[in-house]
Amino acid sequence: MPRGAPRHGKSVGPSQRQLRVGEEIRRTMMEIFTRAHWREPVLIDAAVTITEARISPDLKNCTLYCMPLGGANLAPILAALNRARAYLRGELGHSMVLRHVPELRFEEDHSFEEAARIEALLRSPTVARDLKRDAPEDE
Repeated sequence: MPRGAPRHGKSVGPSQRQLRVGEEIRRTMMEIFTRAHWREPVLIDAAVTITEARISPDLKNCTLYCMPLGGANLAPILAALNRARAYLRGELGHSMVLRHVPELRFEEDHSFEEAARIEALLRSPTVARDLKRDAPEDE
C-alpha cells in the first residue's frame, strides 16, 4: 500500500503533525503581522486575521486562509499578502525552527460565509417546523 493511502476505504485527513505545524505557523504569522514593516500601502493599517493554516503532507507548502477585519478590501489585501510572500517566509524562517520553511500562499477564508449560510438555514421556517415536530412532547 502506498504511503499516505487510505486504509480500509476511509479517507484520511491531515496528520497530527500537519495540524500541529499548521497551527504553529498560523500563530507565528499572526505575531509577524503585528510587528511587520510593510512596503505595501494597503497592508500598513490593515487588520488581517489568519483563521487557518493548511500545510501539505511534506510540509513544503502552506495555504493561509485570511480575512481582513470587517471583510473590507479583501482582494487588494490578498494580492498584497501574496506579493509579500518572500518577506513573510523569511520572517517565518527566523521565528520558527523548521527543517524547511514552507512556501506560503494566501487565500480568502470562506468559513464565515458558510457559517452564515448554515445559520440562515437553521433559522428558516421549514427547519424550525421540522425541529418543533421532532421535539419530545413532555417539554
